Amino acid sequence: MTTPSRVILITGASSGIGAATARTLAAPDTALALHARKNRAGLERVANFVTGAGGQALILEGDLAESGTAARLVEETAAKFGQLGIVVSNAGFADRRQVGDLDRAGWDASQASMTAAFFELATAAKPWLLKAGAAGRLIGVSSFVAHAFARGLVTFPASAAAKAGLEAFAKVFAVDLAASGATVNCVAPGFIEKDPDAHVAVPRAGMEKISESIPMRRYGKPAEVAALIAFLCSPASSYITGQTIHVNGGVTL
Repeated sequence: MTTPSRVILITGASSGIGAATARTLAAPDTALALHARKNRAGLERVANFVTGAGGQALILEGDLAESGTAARLVEETAAKFGQLGIVVSNAGFADRRQVGDLDRAGWDASQASMTAAFFELATAAKPWLLKAGAAGRLIGVSSFVAHAFARGLVTFPASAAAKAGLEAFAKVFAVDLAASGATVNCVAPGFIEKDPDAHVAVPRAGMEKISESIPMRRYGKPAEVAALIAFLCSPASSYITGQTIHVNGGVTL
């Protein structure tokens, strides 16, 4: 087995944006550690694509809402490949329950699986990102729900708070790593198409109506978000840090 020039950990890699990111980054010189909470079949499909493209793949499973899982993913990736230079924190879910219906357990679940998990990934990966220096990258996948609150637009209170916290922490951590050359950024997708068998927070029957409110009159594709993530992983993005970049078809924030 050859030593890869890049080692990338992607959480939530079994479908959607995470899977599209893995497919976009797959290359002969790249090793990808692919994580999912429980969708083993999806991970295996993505892993097969990665190896078919000449890359190396490691399958990882675990619930990021549980303390210690994020650190274990980092440890297992570094142990397998001897390095870790890029982390894409994509795993998460949308909770549409409104205040009054949303209980404390639901609120805590969103914070644990997104904000806290991002913090734990960053903490565990920090020594590796510092070692990678100017090639080090941490990318958090946020969401438009932390920014767009127009009348008539669906809102996600718990998800919005969790993603806003993720973005704020990314800005702080970006300053922490800046002198090393490593960067920290967030990508905030708008309405993005889901895999046919994936859970959706907004019913598919409502896609046409929602598309009418998007200036580009369509949902985005996972590959379009993945393209931005891939750019942020590249040397061309070396002077971009502490930013949240939106991929939303022109939705006004």
